[in-house]
Amino acid sequence: VEAGGALAVDRTKFSDLVTQKIKEHPYIKVISEEVTSVPEGDVIIATGPLTSGALAESVSEKCGSYLSFFDAAAPIVTFDSLDTDIVFFASRYDKGDADYINCPMTKEEYELFYNELVNAESAPLKEFDRESFKVYEGCMPVEVLAKRGPDTMRFGPLKPVGLTDKRTGKRPYAVVQLRKENREGTMYNLVGFQTNLKFGEQKRVFSLIPGLKDAEFVRYGVMHRNSFINSPKLLKPTFEMRDVPGLYFAGQITGVEGYVESAASGIMAGLNLARKLAGKSEFVMPRETMTGALSLYISDSFNEGNFQPMGSNMGILPELPERIKDKKKKYQMYADRALEKMEELLAAER
Repeated sequence: VEAGGALAVDRTKFSDLVTQKIKEHPYIKVISEEVTSVPEGDVIIATGPLTSGALAESVSEKCGSYLSFFDAAAPIVTFDSLDTDIVFFASRYDKGDADYINCPMTKEEYELFYNELVNAESAPLKEFDRESFKVYEGCMPVEVLAKRGPDTMRFGPLKPVGLTDKRTGKRPYAVVQLRKENREGTMYNLVGFQTNLKFGEQKRVFSLIPGLKDAEFVRYGVMHRNSFINSPKLLKPTFEMRDVPGLYFAGQITGVEGYVESAASGIMAGLNLARKLAGKSEFVMPRETMTGALSLYISDSFNEGNFQPMGSNMGILPELPERIKDKKKKYQMYADRALEKMEELLAAER
């Protein structure tokens, strides 16, 4: 479908095509009934973001307390896109490692940001999302927090205590902190910035934060009903549960986000279960490919503490040996490297 310079598909037709291919497959039998418990034996659970109550309860029994029912995700930006002349690494009072990136604000910068934030346009919540969030603690959107008063954020997620602006030698008026999103440190999330703003508004308003003027957003903040497991705690990169051999998960319930990503995870889970039944070794795509990188991201124990769903983006790929400023050239090099690694893998499999 038309989407400017972006690649976009008609999601209804895409879904219908996938369903048609499944129904027409000679080795797949489709049974349209509700499943209320996880079957015994070798099985793949691919029930999507709105898993029904009875089955969700059964999944919880397998996963313990590691099943979530909501996204409350903050935006993520790439490290390379930050202005390092403005932002700085530090922990409060210089305690421990300098794990956070800090974006210092003057009073004028904060007031401009605050005014734009409280007047920004939110995305409409669906009815079941609206009802659910009435009873869900701990996921207040940053724009709602801001509307409680001009200083609320300065005494909350934007508090500047224990931090010194490297440019002035003084404590900033407010500070936005960024936390490492992956082990490699190529992506950082905005701490405390779960939000329900429209994506365009997030780009506009959050780019006002000092150091984020040219930030590349690889994921925008979202808040909606979404059943997903803490895959970094539970899954191997093959999509099999670490503690329950033969039980695989696939699709959005694993925390991959997107139509193609969900389908790809299903293929990976299916391949690995088939290989297991045939007595073959496990199979993981090269980490230089998008599917391989996503499989490794959602199964990396580094991410289990604050895991939120993730879709395909260049930030999860291993960095290139040299830093390339030209984005188009850099992305082409990522693609060439991925194809090269796939050729090596296929040659070894033949």
